[in-house]
Amino acid sequence: MRDSPTAAAGEHQNASPGKPRLGLLAGTALYVGAVLGPGVMVLPALAAEAAGPASLVAWLVLLFFSVPVAATFAALGARHPDGGGVATFVTRAFGPRWAVPVGWWFFAAVPVGVLSGALVGGNYVAATLGRGPGTALWVAMVILAAAFATNYAGLRLTGRVQLVMVVVLAVFLLVTVAVSAPAARLENFTPFAPHGWMAVGAAATVLFYAFSGWEAASHLSAEFSDPRRQLPHATALTLALVCVLYLTLAVTTIAVLGDRAAGTAVPLSLLLEVTLGPGGRTVTAVAALVLSLVAVNTYLAGGARLGAALGRDGAMPRALAKGAGVGDVPRRSLTVHLALCLIAGVVATASETDLDTLMRTTSACLAAVSFAGMAAALRLLPTRTVTWYGALGGLVFTGLVLVFCGELLLVPLVLGAGALLWPGPRRITRPQEFGS
Repeated sequence: MRDSPTAAAGEHQNASPGKPRLGLLAGTALYVGAVLGPGVMVLPALAAEAAGPASLVAWLVLLFFSVPVAATFAALGARHPDGGGVATFVTRAFGPRWAVPVGWWFFAAVPVGVLSGALVGGNYVAATLGRGPGTALWVAMVILAAAFATNYAGLRLTGRVQLVMVVVLAVFLLVTVAVSAPAARLENFTPFAPHGWMAVGAAATVLFYAFSGWEAASHLSAEFSDPRRQLPHATALTLALVCVLYLTLAVTTIAVLGDRAAGTAVPLSLLLEVTLGPGGRTVTAVAALVLSLVAVNTYLAGGARLGAALGRDGAMPRALAKGAGVGDVPRRSLTVHLALCLIAGVVATASETDLDTLMRTTSACLAAVSFAGMAAALRLLPTRTVTWYGALGGLVFTGLVLVFCGELLLVPLVLGAGALLWPGPRRITRPQEFGS
């Protein structure tokens, strides 16, 4: 018999008294940082390249299905707060053996995902300076170094920094839309589907990168001072903000840039150049740096806590377990991510892998994580309720995203097979053991 949500939450909150905990504002900032990542500065162009103006349909579909997915993860996090996030949910629903692939998918996605996010900022800076990929890579390394340093310093510093960053960036993106909108042209929406309607599915696959932050943020559920009350509020605030920002920016990009939206790696620079002239590139380069740091910070925080939780439960080497307690800093897990980021950067540079492929690879892994989370929710949440039906809709949606991943689906399949060969966790961590 499962522990009751109230008992679980109460035991967890008393596990590590006196340690720093997240409030509503700092927690919302981390959630927004997870969902509103640097992808917002490049994905409108990548989606337009895949499907033209019809990519807006993909944006609408993803925004629509983000509601039940986000609500489901909020309900799970409120009932079962733990640094293991989706891996913990799957453990409770199906047993520890099936949680191992989930943990590996996310853990492996973090280095590729944060490299992608850092490269977005690097590309904007390089474009502003009139430099090439080499400069973009060096800037990306600086972003990664700053994010790792912030996370090594602890979550409290991360939350405070991101609270300021998120407010500034939300205002910046809204201002970008406002000043660019007068240059919109209706003819830029024709032809609406130049690559056919099936291209909308391809656009949705890469756009999933922009909506894959909910499972990342679920790893931070245990850091809230009152998860049952604060998680739903933080989720609702995040949904409202990102829906407005994503949709208005996507529409404005197509309406103002037209065909040019599909041929640039720095669409926001072009948007601001329409009204601000060349100075718009400098403004967007600074914004890209900050936005990249916000997202990389959150993913590293969630990924490091997942690694520590998996080590604690035996799903990864036990040496990673240090720092798994609430409020602790999982420095060993962070160090592993640092090494993996360096390896990913070397491999991507040597193979000349582009940003689109890196983002699609990350999306494939995180879609698999979300799919598993939705499946677990169907077992853990009360049946025939609004949240249960939301989880069912989320399961169908993430399943379709996985289908459209094509050959990149091999990445989570291979990782999952390797995880199942791992000796496996020797116990299921109960709520009273959190922070031990």
